[in-house]
Amino acid sequence: MEKKELQKNVLGEELEPCSTDPLTGWYRDGCCNTDEIDHGMHTVCAKVTTKFLVWAKEAGNDLITPHEEFGFPGLKEGDCWCVCASTFAQSIDTGHACKIFLKKTNYKTLEIIPLEKLKQFAIDLS
Repeated sequence: MEKKELQKNVLGEELEPCSTDPLTGWYRDGCCNTDEIDHGMHTVCAKVTTKFLVWAKEAGNDLITPHEEFGFPGLKEGDCWCVCASTFAQSIDTGHACKIFLKKTNYKTLEIIPLEKLKQFAIDLS
């Protein structure tokens, strides 16, 4: 996998890193970069909550259980992680969404979730 260009965030600026501890991203580079192979579109930089993690696990996306064979430590409340845009959209619809960072969320997310909806969960709006 090779990044072709510097990717932008939902505000049209350079995409900022999401997390290096735990190391996140489709490329495991700490950023919510994506490409055409990333069918899950791991583009939303979320600061996960226990409520979100339990909901995601019940919905079939277990982000709690460690999978060391894939270098995945398992997430806990307060971790930042590049979650799938469709998963985050579902969490909004079901009332389980957590806070997100717009400056760290890839512009590709806008194909699924409108900016105005994302802003309702933004940590980094001044």
